[in-house]
Amino acid sequence: MSLDDDSLEYHREEPPGKIEIRTTKSTTTQRDLSLAYSPGVAAPCREIADHEDDAYQYTAKGNLVGVVSNGSAVLGLGDIGAQASKPVMEGKGVLFKRFADIDVFDIELDHDNVDAFVESVAAMEPTFGGVNIEDIAAPACFTIEERLRERMDVPVFHDDQHGTAIISGAALLNAVDIADKDMEELSVTFSGAGAAAIATARFFVSLGVPKENITMVDIDGILTTERAESGDLDPYSREFARDVPPGDVADAIVDADVFVGLSVGGIVDAEMVRSMAADPIIFAMANPDPEIDYETAKNARDDTVIMATGRSDYPNQVNNVLGFPFIFRGALDVRASEINEEMKVAAAEAIADLARTDVPDAVRKAYGDQPLQFGPEYIIPKPLDPRVLFEVAPAVARAAVESGAARTDLDLETYVEDLEARLGKSREMMRTVFNKAKTDPKRLALAEGTNEKIIRAAAQLEDRDLARPVLIGDAEEIRATVADLNLEFDPEIVDPSTGDYEEYAEALYERRRRKGVTRTEARERIRDSDYFASVMVDQGDADAMLTGLTNHYPSALRPPLQVVGTAPDTDYAAGVYMLTFKNRVVFLADATVNQDPDEDVLAEITRHTADLARRFNVEPRAALLSYSDFGSVDNEGTRKPRRAAQRLRADPDVDFPVDGEMQADTAVVEELLEDNYEFAELDEPANVLVLPNLEAGNVCYKLLQRLGGAEAIGPMLVGMDRPVHVLQRDDEVSDIVNLAAVATVDAQGE
Repeated sequence: MSLDDDSLEYHREEPPGKIEIRTTKSTTTQRDLSLAYSPGVAAPCREIADHEDDAYQYTAKGNLVGVVSNGSAVLGLGDIGAQASKPVMEGKGVLFKRFADIDVFDIELDHDNVDAFVESVAAMEPTFGGVNIEDIAAPACFTIEERLRERMDVPVFHDDQHGTAIISGAALLNAVDIADKDMEELSVTFSGAGAAAIATARFFVSLGVPKENITMVDIDGILTTERAESGDLDPYSREFARDVPPGDVADAIVDADVFVGLSVGGIVDAEMVRSMAADPIIFAMANPDPEIDYETAKNARDDTVIMATGRSDYPNQVNNVLGFPFIFRGALDVRASEINEEMKVAAAEAIADLARTDVPDAVRKAYGDQPLQFGPEYIIPKPLDPRVLFEVAPAVARAAVESGAARTDLDLETYVEDLEARLGKSREMMRTVFNKAKTDPKRLALAEGTNEKIIRAAAQLEDRDLARPVLIGDAEEIRATVADLNLEFDPEIVDPSTGDYEEYAEALYERRRRKGVTRTEARERIRDSDYFASVMVDQGDADAMLTGLTNHYPSALRPPLQVVGTAPDTDYAAGVYMLTFKNRVVFLADATVNQDPDEDVLAEITRHTADLARRFNVEPRAALLSYSDFGSVDNEGTRKPRRAAQRLRADPDVDFPVDGEMQADTAVVEELLEDNYEFAELDEPANVLVLPNLEAGNVCYKLLQRLGGAEAIGPMLVGMDRPVHVLQRDDEVSDIVNLAAVATVDAQGE
């Protein structure tokens, strides 16, 4: 099937289109319905009638954007009319929701008349917290936006203008830095004089480019003062007319530092690129075919050509989705009256700054494991980078407050946490751990210190003040990798192969001499980074340890178990996953260590897992799971969790509710507990789930993660004498950082 065929099938599959409306409150009972509609709905109506701003408190207005178009200038399709533009506007709604959790009503207006369009949109102001106008032909789009901004008291944003301007502006900030050019001395040539080109030129001026250094070319040639005086230019393009001789793109591009293409494909050739100034910057953004293709531009010269396009199959895609969801998010959250120039500049600077940071593994994987690293081939972040929300929205919100556009207070210090909660419960939970870790960062031994992921994680841990990482491994190899990654990171390194660590060897010998290890073998083993890190923690030279990224879990666990061992009065360690759902968190054990635990082990695992839940500020309610409910099946398998639960309830030191054995749905569905087992110790669904064996634990967490939509953090090793955590072999840098923060918090409790 062709792309067109695939797209048609995608859109017509039931239900047709791409969006739907879902309720956000319970509607399961008669009382729910009486609150949602008549008669209960009268109460918020009266409040809003008395105080209009209460609409933000009692309705969805504060998180609702209208995406409005007449379909007169749809990208790549032209004037297709209002009805045909609806799939595009629905798509815009998808992007708002996917990237910034903003709800959208798409509005297609069959208006060619500017006055009628403006009146229709302005009349909808009570509905929306903001308006995104889209795909409207120039010059009408300028007039419409100007008039709506004057009329409406909510943000109005024409993304075709300002989105392109902001993203290309972010790219320009970084490109100028890489090319070692001066913004105030740039010579910039624009191909195209439509809405996007004029808005981008204006924005470049806001970033510091002198207006007199901008040359703009439309289909009839260079915008000159002669053309302006003859009435050949509309009022908006006239703004960039220059007192220069007439000419075409080839004339205008000579000696230019920057070329910005917002016109049509194929109008620039290699010779024209060679006529530009040294180390030229080329943004060829016509879609789907750029003004000059990537390879031709890069190969036209021997110096550095920094190239950006509007396409996803080349580096440096200028994609508006990097901007509008996050700009609106910040504007909505401070109830801004407008999106002003200060907010747009703040967005561009935040996007530019993000490109200079280490790229998450998930983003690299989404783009085919491309080597994404700040430089000529990576001057703007990728649209799928989730960090854009946490950088751009706060920057926009802060600029709104500082410029006077905000109408409500916002705690900018905790705002990022609120944004993280929108993207998933796991981020909210980890923020609790991160905040605790930062209060007293601990010394963390990273056994696999030569691994690139470990090095990148260590750099983040130090930069975010979550831990004091110590990389264990070949010092020369580690420093070379740091240089290759272009990290601003001077790590602490301990190299077991070069130093004199006789004391460590002796400590290992003392630990293992009655387990068949000779002094000579201890000296050999201490050169192994896992044993070295384990002894380092055991001797108090490090507070915690991470390993396991390059070894199978049992192999990685063996050295710390042999050296660090389990805690006093503890015989068994266990592996726990924290699984987060939209509105629920559960801790699941044991998923990695104990194959067939007896009742003693199950009781011990339950205590350790409850302690772990409290480190995440979750008050534990424990259920020991089986395929039996409270004796409905009686055999040795069901007796083990039953007896473990009885033992825990009889222990005066156990200060959390615990019960079992019970089936999984009984443990997590409140109605089942209340209706069928009112005698149960749990008065709310369990959040600590202890599985009867390793097989069940492993199967359970993987099914919940893959099919149930759970996000998994872990495995977190509990029961050790000192904080030790074993990574999974496919863990990403973010997973390493998460477990490192958990290890730091563990060590704080030592």
